[in-house]
Formats: sequence, structure tokens, C-alpha cells
Amino acid sequence: MIFTSVIFLFLFLPLVLIGSLIMPIRVRNVIILVASLFFYAWGESEIVLIMILSILLNYVIGVLIDKSKDNARFILSVGVFFNLGILFFFKYFNFFFNNINHLLDLTGANKLSLDKIHLPIGISFFTFQGISYIVDVYRKHAKAQYNPLKIGLYISLFPQLIAGPIVRYTTIMDQIDERKTTLSQLSEGIKRFIIGFAKKVIIANGVAQIADAIFLSNYGEISTLMAWVGVVSYTLQIYFDFSGYSDMAIGLGKMMGFNFEENFNFPYIAKSIRDFWRRWHISLSTWFRDYLYIPLGGNRKGRLRLYVNLIIVFALTGFWHGASWSFVFWGLFHGFFLIAERLGLSRFLVFIFAPLQHIYVLFVVMISWVFFRVENFSDALNYVSILFGNGVKAEIGASLSNYTLMALILGVVFSMNVKSGIKWAESKIGLTSQPVYMEIRSVLFLLFLGAIFFFSVTEIASDTYNPFIYLRF
Repeated sequence: MIFTSVIFLFLFLPLVLIGSLIMPIRVRNVIILVASLFFYAWGESEIVLIMILSILLNYVIGVLIDKSKDNARFILSVGVFFNLGILFFFKYFNFFFNNINHLLDLTGANKLSLDKIHLPIGISFFTFQGISYIVDVYRKHAKAQYNPLKIGLYISLFPQLIAGPIVRYTTIMDQIDERKTTLSQLSEGIKRFIIGFAKKVIIANGVAQIADAIFLSNYGEISTLMAWVGVVSYTLQIYFDFSGYSDMAIGLGKMMGFNFEENFNFPYIAKSIRDFWRRWHISLSTWFRDYLYIPLGGNRKGRLRLYVNLIIVFALTGFWHGASWSFVFWGLFHGFFLIAERLGLSRFLVFIFAPLQHIYVLFVVMISWVFFRVENFSDALNYVSILFGNGVKAEIGASLSNYTLMALILGVVFSMNVKSGIKWAESKIGLTSQPVYMEIRSVLFLLFLGAIFFFSVTEIASDTYNPFIYLRF
């Protein structure tokens, strides 16, 4: 089940919201827990047992750490080992097995045979949440939870279960025990959900049609211009797809009384790659910072160790996204520019014209997205060569319809902080001090939300193309 499905919007969500709004807190938590397990089992059937195993594992480890006087560190290590072991088996075992077979093939030895292991949806997200919980208990940042149902609710909470954001236990531990959904919070949650819904259905799905048409074509038959249209389209697709999901998750959380932290902050207006990673997938970048980069020593053990730590973190960031060398290269590519900025590039950037800083970031990010989109490394290199002039002369009109062109334009516009720009303009001409104008503005915004929700629903009802990119991670 996904957020942009009719059955979720008009059956599952209303039933869960009614139960979560009218019932006492204890009953409400049970309703949401059962709903979350059902939500996951809808698409994964018996694989839901893997998530239940993760819940029980982290519950037991958290309790043992809390009760231990001398062996807490060892128990934590065991917990992290088993969490990563589950993740490795389901997400990376096929990758390493295929690489071993490749080496055997090079040596002329007989290949090994193995049935492909199914990758559970969202396993990277709920595994990282489990690890953060037991680490925070060990660090005394959070109290161990002795109620397994509450740990189950934390790990399986359906708004952020399958594609994030990665929610820390410290963020919502008090909200699990005591929370209220006010009318204003419910209203804000609905607004946030509709905005994310429209970002996904109208913009991400629209530009995806362009990106898929180009990236899935024969690379020997596309022009340099067509290749750039493809990578620009994918750049917008992945942002509006993932940030749209995060908006919907945050909105759903608000409807049920939970406040999740932001996951995106207009990353494409960044002026450096370092700034980009403060704005992109914030919950993942801060997770790696707090649970890997800082424990490795961060920037406290000299410049050489700093660069090694950055390489490790971004290699693993890439590998977290997918079991292929292209994802590892994608992470290292970003790591390279982060190191370059620390070596002096950032001092150069601050002195150049601001639009050139943005162009630098967008250029690096768009080149990196090629390796994210094209998982075969040699094909990704071939695509990059086309971007730099190694393409045929061909027309691109066949790839663009009026609808996809509109989605492309909307994507470019709304990848910038339009809301802040409008507020700035209103304050400059004194409109924010006019009560009548603000009332009219509020009514028009509600009408706008209703219109884009209706249009989005009609789109998903008439179109079968509705994937979420990050569901495979």
C-alpha cells in the first residue's frame, strides 16, 4: 500500500484517523500499531515477520543495555551486529554473491548458484531507526522502553515506515505516551499531506515520464541535449518524489499527534555540496553524522583522519541506498567534492557570483544523479560522455508533451523557496498588515489546495504510473 493509492486515501487513512482521534491514548497506540503492521503486510505479506523480528530484537537489546552494569557496550555491539546482519542478508547478500561469481568467472571456476533474496521494502529505514534507539539508550540519551508495543509503534509507524524520514526515538518518545491532536495541528497535517501528494503526483510523476523515456532508450541514439533534458528531469523527479513522500509522512504524523523533523530544505538552492547535504535527506545525513562520523572521530583527529572519515561515511551513504557499485561511486563522488571544498574550494566559492555557486552545485549533483539512476556503471559512464558531447544529433520533441513540459516548468519553479519569496514581496508592499488581504489569501490558498488534491486524485485514478523511487531502498 502506498500513500498515493485510492484505497489508502479513502479507506485505510480515514479509518485510522477516526480511531486515533476518538480513542484514549493507550487504545490509540494499539490501533496505530495494528494499522502499521497491516499497512506493511499489505505489500510484503509474510515479510512483515522480518520487521516484527527487528522490533523484538531492539526491544530486548534496549532492556538488556538498561539493566546491564558492566556489559552494556558488548550488548550494544551484539544489537548493532544483528541489526546490520539482517540488513546485510536481505539487501546485500545478492550483491556480494554476484561479485564472487564474477571473480570465479574471471578465473574460469564454476559459478555458485543461489535463488535471489527478496528485498523487504523500507528495511534500510526501520533498521537504522532500531540502531539509533539502542545506541541512544546506551548513551543515556533515551530511557529504555519496557513496553514492547511502544517500541513496535516507534519502529513500524506507517507514515515514515517505508521511505522515511528516519525518525529518532528521542524525537517522539514523549509523544508516544502523551500527545493531543488539536484542530490547528490536524489542519496543518492535511495541508502538508496535500502539498506532498501534489508534488509527487503532478510534478514527480510528470517529469518521470521524460526521464524514463530518455534513460531507458538506446544511448547510441540520443543527443547531448536530450541527455541533459533526461538528467534535469530525473533531478526534479527524485527531489519531488522523495520530498513529496516526506511531506506526506510529516503531514500524516501531525494528523495523529506526532511531530517529525524536516527532511528537506530546498537542496537545489544550495551554494556548496556541504550546504546541499545540510538540506538533502536531512534525517539520513544527520544519522550518519551522529552514529558514524562523530564516533569515527569527526574532525577532531587531524585533517587526514577527517578526509578518511568523510570517504568512509559517503561510501557507506551510497551503499545504504543500493547494492551496486554505481551507488558507492555516487557517494564517493559527493565525498570527493566535500573534501575539495574543505581543501580550499569553499574559500574560492564565497568570492564568486552567487548564481555561479548554484550552477556549480547543480552541475555536480546532476552528474552524480546519473550514477544513481543508471545502476550499471559502464552505462552510467556512457551516459555522462553523452552529456559532454558524445551524442548523436537528434530531436527531443517526441519526449515532451504539454503535460510533461508543464511538470518540468513547475519542478524548476517549486524547487526554489517560492513561499519565502512571496512573503518577502508581500511584506515589502505592506500587504501582510492588511487583515482583509490576509483573509482573502487564506481562502484562496484553501481553494488552491482543494483544486490540486482533486486534480491529483483524478490523475492517480486514471494513470497506473505511480512508483515511489525510495521504496526500493
